[in-house]
Amino acid sequence: MNITIVSVGKLKEKYLKQGIDEYKKRLNAYAKVSIIEVADEKAPETMSEAEMKEVKRKEGERILSSIAPDAFVITLEIEGKMLGSEQLAKKLDELATYGKSKVVFVIGGSLGISQDVQRRSDLALSFSKMTFPHQLMRLVLIEQVYRSFRINRGEPYHK
Repeated sequence: MNITIVSVGKLKEKYLKQGIDEYKKRLNAYAKVSIIEVADEKAPETMSEAEMKEVKRKEGERILSSIAPDAFVITLEIEGKMLGSEQLAKKLDELATYGKSKVVFVIGGSLGISQDVQRRSDLALSFSKMTFPHQLMRLVLIEQVYRSFRINRGEPYHK
């Protein structure tokens, strides 16, 4: 399986990079994993609704250009469906079983994702009703993907 994480913005925090690199290394035994960072749009502190929509549209274009046409797309959204670790593992297992070998997870920028990206999504996934920094979500997401593969293989890790 090919797992791609498309995320808006550049990861700056060293401790997050180290954690992500560790899980990416662990995942190599199960899947090919790549992380694509698309540029975030420069935006002033205060914006009108139209300006926010334009920022999301531009970031959305960059996200969509990074997604293969045959990929199964999972967007991370506050209003998405909440799944437990076992349910996410089952979903990834089902995708592999039914020939969906390319799975793309999308983490939007600070304003969220555009409507075009939402329309391209096959599954809107929520980790919580709370808001998290999108850089931190990369680490949380890649850990959950790793956990999913361990669950699906019946290997110890999941508790």
